Amino acid sequence: MMNSSFYPTYFLLVGIPGLEHEHIWISIPFCIVYILALLGNIMVMTVILISPRLHQPMFIFLSMLAFNDSLLSTTISPKILSILWFGDRAISFNGCLLQMFFIHSFTSIESGFLLSMAYDRYVAIYKPLRYNSIITSRLIFKLVFVLLVRAVILVSPCLFLIKRFLAFKTNIIAHSYCEHMAVVKLADADIRVNSIWGLFVAFSIVGSDLIFILLSYIMIFNVIFHLPSTDARLKVFNTCIPHICVFLSLYSMGIFSFLSHRSGRKIPPYIHIIFSDFYLLVPPMLNPLVYGIKTNLIREEIRRILWKH
Repeated sequence: MMNSSFYPTYFLLVGIPGLEHEHIWISIPFCIVYILALLGNIMVMTVILISPRLHQPMFIFLSMLAFNDSLLSTTISPKILSILWFGDRAISFNGCLLQMFFIHSFTSIESGFLLSMAYDRYVAIYKPLRYNSIITSRLIFKLVFVLLVRAVILVSPCLFLIKRFLAFKTNIIAHSYCEHMAVVKLADADIRVNSIWGLFVAFSIVGSDLIFILLSYIMIFNVIFHLPSTDARLKVFNTCIPHICVFLSLYSMGIFSFLSHRSGRKIPPYIHIIFSDFYLLVPPMLNPLVYGIKTNLIREEIRRILWKH
């Protein structure tokens, strides 16, 4: 199979190559991160759902981000853990494409929610008197619809472009999940169209979202520096800086993972794979802390719910 082209019915994920003897130990942080991500996001969604005080646009965005993060981490973590714990490396051809679709769709939606939340903060700080007339339920519904459509339109062609391949050189994917370029590189065919489309999707989503997020925070900081009260400036800074750290870590790890697939031949495979895994797993764990529990209203509601019971 390694020396001739064929059409596989399944793929084999390598897990973390070179560290096979350490898979059990490596699984511990992966398992902890997944559990914390699930518990944190479920808690945020539950608190927002049952607390009327939190039925506001900012918290609606946050609950949708938490829901998306729960789906994203669940799309990747169970398979990684099954590889690390049981050596269950096999995944069907269509199952691999399905995982690829959900991973890239949820990361696209995640990026869109971060942009939406940055815009929400921009309006709240830059145009506070018009906030309720700008950030309406109708606008939120439209934004969610656009983000879903964007993800489907941009990610779906990746699957069809892979399905058109007639043969593959191997069925061993040098990754712990079905990443687009990791699968494309296995094809025994010209992959330029796939590579170009992958670049287009990445820059269409990450490039545009990152630019608009940065512009939003530049405008926010412009307002902050003109606030007369030092306490008010510190309060807004304390809110915005953790948000900036989260999306910068998300995009920096994403860009590293994206570029290393194309030109990272000198990077050890296990370094690339661990970074790629944590690029998808760490933000869903951090978001409930940074965007949720650190918010005063959510902390108050959590205390109220706990004391009530």
